[in-house]
Amino acid sequence: MSTQFSILGSSSSGNSGLLVTERCKVLVDAGFSCKRLCGMLEERGVKPEEIDAIFVTHEHSDHTAGISTFAKKFNPVVYANLMTAKAIQPKLKHKPDWKIFNTGATFTFHDLTIESFSVPHDAHDPVGFKFTSGRGDDLFSPVRSVAWLTDLGFAPKHIADRIKDVDTLIVEANYCPQLLERDEKRPWSIKQRISGRHGHLSNNAACELLQSIENPRWNQVFLAHLSRDCNSVDAIQNTFSGLRQSVSYRIDTIEAGEGSSLQSL
Repeated sequence: MSTQFSILGSSSSGNSGLLVTERCKVLVDAGFSCKRLCGMLEERGVKPEEIDAIFVTHEHSDHTAGISTFAKKFNPVVYANLMTAKAIQPKLKHKPDWKIFNTGATFTFHDLTIESFSVPHDAHDPVGFKFTSGRGDDLFSPVRSVAWLTDLGFAPKHIADRIKDVDTLIVEANYCPQLLERDEKRPWSIKQRISGRHGHLSNNAACELLQSIENPRWNQVFLAHLSRDCNSVDAIQNTFSGLRQSVSYRIDTIEAGEGSSLQSL
């Protein structure tokens, strides 16, 4: 069976991804209610009790809202670094089966190899992940990889090195600077946080990151974690239209409140 991946949903309101390999099914973040996560999984033909693990990028609620109830009901192991686990646990009614890793470490889970790397965001110890699976010894088990990169104010060089050679990249394009500036719901301090070096990537910053990487291996790039109020499909198109026409990989946008189908990497 080929490795499959789906973005269950990604926006400032909630984030979660599903990765299915020959030997395991895992979530990347669980930022929706348990009920909604179950519905999203079932839409993709996966039973909630089949989830073996949750990998947590950081403690913010749009990435962790469903962990307590989901872990209590279905008992997956929950991977996080120590500072993230310590930030999450006091908010939970249930103690999950925590598996602690050190930021920057590479480790394995069933047939997955997971690389964690630090990202600049206003959380205790936020990370991105690179997941690799497949034996590579025959046509039926090719090596495939996916990187999950959201919630970062800028992209240090080590990040480009981590994401260059994956098949599928999920990267945030959180806001349009003009729409953020005009937004009337957010006070100035919140706008400064969003656009700061420990906030989020703008459309322009995400586009510049992709353009800066020479000869990437990507087949597919998903632009994710869009702000519902401070971004739009039109703004994304204006920023990325030139890049889309000049590269061989596909660039798709995950609109706020939407997800992607389960597909092979």
